[in-house]
Amino acid sequence: MKKIEAIIKPFKLSNVKDSLHELGISGMTVIDVKGFGRQRGSTGGIDTNDSYDDEFLAKMKLEVIVEDNQVENVIEAIKKSSYSGKIGDGKIFVSNIEQVIRIRTGEKDSEAV
Repeated sequence: MKKIEAIIKPFKLSNVKDSLHELGISGMTVIDVKGFGRQRGSTGGIDTNDSYDDEFLAKMKLEVIVEDNQVENVIEAIKKSSYSGKIGDGKIFVSNIEQVIRIRTGEKDSEAV
């Protein structure tokens, strides 16, 4: 199993959620985050709001756990649905998951996801 983490623009979250739902991905964790990458907080002219008091930009981080055979489809769905072609579209990270346990039932791994 793999954990796929994606940092995306907040207004793209609904698109990503819908794309993953079409693949049968029913669960995800979403977290409001702030950060910056190579652009160092620059919006490249996207956001003219000068109310930021720091260089960190609002982003969304979503996490999904999927079977190995779903990884490429999930990555492609996230890429397509979060793409704007502008600075700060985000990043996708993939890592191995050794074990998953559903607390309520004790189910493990695939049954727990």
